[in-house]
Amino acid sequence: MVIPDAPPDATATSGRSNPSRGGAACQLDELSKAIIEKLQQDGRQSYAAIGKAVELSEAAVRQRVQRMVDGGVMQIVAVTDPVQMGFGRQAMIGVRCTGDTTKVADKLAAIASVDYVVLTAGTFDIIIEVVCEDDGHLLDLLNSEIRAVPGVLSTETLVYLKLVKQQYNWGTR
Repeated sequence: MVIPDAPPDATATSGRSNPSRGGAACQLDELSKAIIEKLQQDGRQSYAAIGKAVELSEAAVRQRVQRMVDGGVMQIVAVTDPVQMGFGRQAMIGVRCTGDTTKVADKLAAIASVDYVVLTAGTFDIIIEVVCEDDGHLLDLLNSEIRAVPGVLSTETLVYLKLVKQQYNWGTR
């Protein structure tokens, strides 16, 4: 996350965050969108450099970034390669459930190895992404944690063989 009064030091992303969680509402004007796009290009840019590019002061950029982070519009994070970090197995898991899917999703989101949870319509009620150390970790996670969540009826696991593309610079509208 951004440390107040310090320049950002990692990659900015407006994806995979939930704007409805916590924080004050944040209205995005063209300047805020321009700041987001600059951070998507290089999240290590200083507030001064961003300010120069969007014609705002360093302090104004810092305040806008903090409002957007606090409002859940974006996160500033380091995006890593899971394999190089010791997590050799990633998978997307489709979950079919019974009952209140939001409660099931909240329980799944509380599992440490789960990094992405989305409620869906169609074949699956919930789709989650997991990052595991190896196949044994994935098997244990499926059997001991995911399938043990009350309301989970079945799962379908799609194991990642190779990450071809992952980006967070889709811009703003």
